Amino acid sequence: MHALVMLGIQASILGAVFCFGLQATLQDALHLTRHRSLLLRSLLSMFLVMPAAALVIQGLFSLPKPTQIVLVALAISPIPPLLPKKEGKAGGLADYGLGLMVTVGLLAIVLVPLAVELLARYFDRPFHVSGMTVAKPVLVMIAMPLVLGMLVHAWKPEVAARLVKPILVASTVLLAVCALAIIVSVAPTLVALIGDGTLWAMLLFACVGLVSGHWLGGPVAEQRTVLALSTASRHPAIALAIAKGNFPDERHLAATVVLYLLVVTITVVPYVQWRKRSSGG
Repeated sequence: MHALVMLGIQASILGAVFCFGLQATLQDALHLTRHRSLLLRSLLSMFLVMPAAALVIQGLFSLPKPTQIVLVALAISPIPPLLPKKEGKAGGLADYGLGLMVTVGLLAIVLVPLAVELLARYFDRPFHVSGMTVAKPVLVMIAMPLVLGMLVHAWKPEVAARLVKPILVASTVLLAVCALAIIVSVAPTLVALIGDGTLWAMLLFACVGLVSGHWLGGPVAEQRTVLALSTASRHPAIALAIAKGNFPDERHLAATVVLYLLVVTITVVPYVQWRKRSSGG
């Protein structure tokens, strides 16, 4: 059953990212290569501010070990592949959101192992994550379906336009069903995590991401929206791979990652509504 649910989630992500490609051009995907200052600020927000926030939060709260592990793992994991859809609805720039997903995803293949090495020195204990651990979800779940969708868009734009809605609806429904199944399966553990300080730590972590991204997004309001959501949201598959790869015997890691996904999903709602009103959406 668990394997079937995970397969469903992967299929839904592939479908959604394929839809991004059906509506995108190569120029959209390479947006940040033309805006290097914005790229630098984006990397600072996602790969410097968030790890620092994770370490500070660990010092502020007396957290259980699984929470400490997941918090650090989330802090060095890049943005999830479904984010451009939410950013567009919030009034963010679609080409920046797509370009950020592609560029940061590819850079993460190098940056995440480097961040893990720095954390290993900080904690004075061995940590490890291979570039392939990051490369596999980035290439398979982002690059491959995105490029395929862009090829269809370039070859037959009218076909691409007709495919977007049915595939996106099917992907959304499938993801919702699978997500609900996972939440139900880890519900008892989630209840326990809420009372041990994990909930407040995760909430603070998400809020730091929103504030950091909004501030470093610069003067353009639409860019602020994208970077705020991108910084607060983290890639659950990569975070869990880092956590389990270094602490294979630790329990409740998956449930803790699920809790953060729930927390950040709820936390960004007021921000998204505010940005919609600000952009007149």
